[in-house]
Amino acid sequence: MTAPDGSDRLDDRFGPSALLTPANAVTIIRLAISPALLVMILRDPSSWAAVSLWIALAVTDGVDGILARRFGTTRSGAFLDPLADKVLVLGAMFALVAANRFWWLPVTLIAAREVAISLYRTRLGRLGLAVPARPLAKAKTVVQEVAVGFALLPLTVDQPVFAATCLWVAVTLTLVTGAQYLLDGRSAATTLGHT
Repeated sequence: MTAPDGSDRLDDRFGPSALLTPANAVTIIRLAISPALLVMILRDPSSWAAVSLWIALAVTDGVDGILARRFGTTRSGAFLDPLADKVLVLGAMFALVAANRFWWLPVTLIAAREVAISLYRTRLGRLGLAVPARPLAKAKTVVQEVAVGFALLPLTVDQPVFAATCLWVAVTLTLVTGAQYLLDGRSAATTLGHT
């Protein structure tokens, strides 16, 4: 169904300040289920149950985005969705470090960038500036999820090179997109200073 303005939004009931939205419901469910996945990884890091739950949680990341576009984006969703992504991905990565499936260095680099950019974006937000995610940042999240998936998949447990290679690709994308955020934020702040 298409709205009169040509968008694919189905419902305008949810304004920017809404909290109880379909997208937020999916995000909150993802956050609530994440601890169960982390326990599964620590108990048995390469199991069909863990990889199946991981795939389901990764797919719902796209579902909440679709729902947000259809029913309207909200400030709470803009905060909750990235939070859920970070809890899920970083939690799984550190659980895999604890299970000796991932090396601590690439995971620490990813975590440091994620925390630093989140704080940076929060600071920009307080100045009234928004730095939207570039397509490469979305690709970065997908590669991170694939790296975790390879580490959890029983079929690749004896071939750790798949997960390790994917993880280092994720590190590269994570650092490159972090630099992009810094440059975009600097540009936005400079523009604001000239207006």
